[in-house]
Amino acid sequence: MRGSEIFVQTLIKQKVDSLFGITGGVIIPFFDTLYDNMDKIRYILTRHEQGAAHAAEGYAKALGKVGVCVGTSGPGACNLVTGIADAYMDSVPILAIGGQVSTNLIGNDAFQETDMMGITNPITKHNYQIRETNKIPETIMKAMKIAIEGRPGPVYIDLPKDIQLGEFTGIIPTKVEIPGFNPTIYPNPRQLQKAVELILKAENPVLISGGGVIISNAYKKLFKFAEILACPVMTTTMGKGGFPETHPLSIGVMGMHGQEAANWAVINSDLLITIGCRFSDRVTGDTKTFAEKAKVIHIDIDPAEIGKNVGVDVPIVGDAGIVIDQLITLLAKEATKLKNKHSAWVARAKKILADAHALEERDIQKEGLTQKFVCKELSKLLSPDDIVTTGVGQHQMFGEHFIDFTKPRKWITSGGAGTMGFGLPAAMGAKVALPDVEVYDLDGDGSFQMTSQELATIKEHKIKVIPIICNNGCLGMVRQWLELFSKKRYSGVQYSGNPDFGKLAEAYGLKGITVTRKSEYVDALKQAKKSDETTVLDVKVAAEENIYPMLPPASSLKEIIGGKVIFNQTWDDVLKKRAK
Repeated sequence: MRGSEIFVQTLIKQKVDSLFGITGGVIIPFFDTLYDNMDKIRYILTRHEQGAAHAAEGYAKALGKVGVCVGTSGPGACNLVTGIADAYMDSVPILAIGGQVSTNLIGNDAFQETDMMGITNPITKHNYQIRETNKIPETIMKAMKIAIEGRPGPVYIDLPKDIQLGEFTGIIPTKVEIPGFNPTIYPNPRQLQKAVELILKAENPVLISGGGVIISNAYKKLFKFAEILACPVMTTTMGKGGFPETHPLSIGVMGMHGQEAANWAVINSDLLITIGCRFSDRVTGDTKTFAEKAKVIHIDIDPAEIGKNVGVDVPIVGDAGIVIDQLITLLAKEATKLKNKHSAWVARAKKILADAHALEERDIQKEGLTQKFVCKELSKLLSPDDIVTTGVGQHQMFGEHFIDFTKPRKWITSGGAGTMGFGLPAAMGAKVALPDVEVYDLDGDGSFQMTSQELATIKEHKIKVIPIICNNGCLGMVRQWLELFSKKRYSGVQYSGNPDFGKLAEAYGLKGITVTRKSEYVDALKQAKKSDETTVLDVKVAAEENIYPMLPPASSLKEIIGGKVIFNQTWDDVLKKRAK
């Protein structure tokens, strides 16, 4: 067989059923082979390689398996980079394949040659350049193994043209071993015992569930663990949905734009039990003052994350599901003692959450067509299995705040990289992964326009998603910062030349609905849901709506501004306190 043939056959044996990308000169042999295997691998021809990479991410996040994207050499592979970097920051298992010039031309600045090994080295778990045709199967198998095992992440394969055309004379191995790649799955028993001792001593503990809980499919175990602890439970942005947000112990998402109850609980807690969370700056704020009163138990499969940002009292390296299982076993005899121990503590946090919700609901009722209203009404309409992807900006944080999820892998967003343009192609990928589920893209006018050309892909491949564009005519999050911290000096944020998004949808052969009043929105949502094809909602929301609470730059969680109940200070209040 030719190299391209063994490449495609190996992907099929690795159970790859979908592929997103764009062809080009040096990757033609690969696509020529793909032509004969369209019954086994569905190929989605995207309109930009960034869209392909984000679609692979959406597929991976929705399904929990490796998503695959491909581009040709030079600009094709370079255009995958944004999605690869996004996947790296959020621990998303994708396999990115880039064509490369023939091996005898590498290093000669040949047409469309780019050093993708150098470019992708810092944003992948690993990268490979295949130099021998016989190495193709084992390289793919190693790449898939590295992408999904341990802490997941992207792997890049550089595929020279002559390697695709070369003759394969070897065999496909049944399994591969990777020296040095041996993620720690099982925790140290002594560390578990130390954790149990802290848990039993704690008066005001909180449980923080990060994205790692979802990645490891540990959410059912987390549910059981939380009910034994009987303490407040919160999630990070990436962990949203890993614990049901309708559960009596849930107090929402913590961090920069998190629920006041969650941030209040962190500030006043004496023990943080943190699982699958890397303590990013969007979670902690100023780390010097984060969790000053609390001991910290940090559970993560990646030892490099433990102690990197926040000091830890009990580090536990291991798979989240296995660690939780063993903690449950150790705590089983103490379950009755814990059952009512923290009831007053939980009640205080829930009171703050309820008061904030009541005030927010009052605002939604008296205000016009706002992003709060858009998200709240969408939340009411969602079924438990529906998926919401997002772009990046204010709408993303409003979604985090006002849309409740009871299941994991239903909230698909860009966290660490904060990649505008993520929402639409990610929705496309999620729908390909789960075609029987409704998929909504909650987006902003700025974010949507970065990848809106994927509407053509959606039309061509009959992929039904529902983009909801919160159209405020500006880059909303940056505008909010400039309003609060730069005296409304709105530099470079106004989008005065937006298209009519409804007509844009029609230009692609899809449906479009423009919403200008609150009374029109729910009906538009229902129309879009009933339709058999993608319907774009252009929702004209208020231009100067802000998302609160909000953590100012270089601030501690205590300095969050604009809250309804606890954090009701302004930026001027924060500056006055700092001046003292």
